[in-house]
Amino acid sequence: MRERITRLIATPAWEIGVIAIITLNAVTLGLETSTTAMNAMGPLLLALDSVILVLFTLEILLRIYARRLAFFKDPWSLFDFIIVAIALVPASGPFSVLRALRILRVLRLISILPSLRRVIGGLIAALPGMGSIVVLLALVFYVFAVMATKLYGEAFPEWFGTIARSVYTLFQVMTLESWSMGIVRPVMEVYPNAWLFFVPFILCTSFTVLNLFIGIIVSAMQEEHEAEAESSRQAMQDEAELILAEVRALRQEVAELRRSGLKS
Repeated sequence: MRERITRLIATPAWEIGVIAIITLNAVTLGLETSTTAMNAMGPLLLALDSVILVLFTLEILLRIYARRLAFFKDPWSLFDFIIVAIALVPASGPFSVLRALRILRVLRLISILPSLRRVIGGLIAALPGMGSIVVLLALVFYVFAVMATKLYGEAFPEWFGTIARSVYTLFQVMTLESWSMGIVRPVMEVYPNAWLFFVPFILCTSFTVLNLFIGIIVSAMQEEHEAEAESSRQAMQDEAELILAEVRALRQEVAELRRSGLKS
């Protein structure tokens, strides 16, 4: 029984079915946010949500039954288990906030689709390198925030009155969201040479440090892809060697049969 269930959950049809259920759940959860949709078919949407939750629970239980303790050693299986477990907690009383977390079920697509798993694997592999960039960015922000507070805090206390306000304002400048007309040009009306401060800051953050993030992530994803390709090549090589060994054994058996036939 366990072997049949293991073969079943490993079939492409099973995977496609799970993807279809996750997609349907994403649509129903989105429709539940619409007052018009809830007035028109609210009971149907809630019933579908309950049925889908039951199907998710059964799927997890079948995987646990098939793989036993190996299920809890797989990070992606644990990811699926936690998401379904959160959905099973009654969303009432102090746990009413969990109703909003039901949309997390859609994240199960990450554990099912190999391409998404590679992306997440690349991001996780990039975390150590990103940590160094975060420290560098924090140092740059602190230096420029102290300078901005001393230079412009008196005239623009809402933007640069404290280091915290300066950091938030500089973060807006870094994202290039209304940085010119909203912040820099008003400051330049009082301090005409303020562009000498903001332009280097943008060059240091938006066009340099943030691009380092992109470079590290791309490099990590490339390494993840190469590692997976190497694993696939190694598996193919092992299979080829196994086939070659079987062919050699078969040839040896044929040769022995021929020799025994000639002797007789």
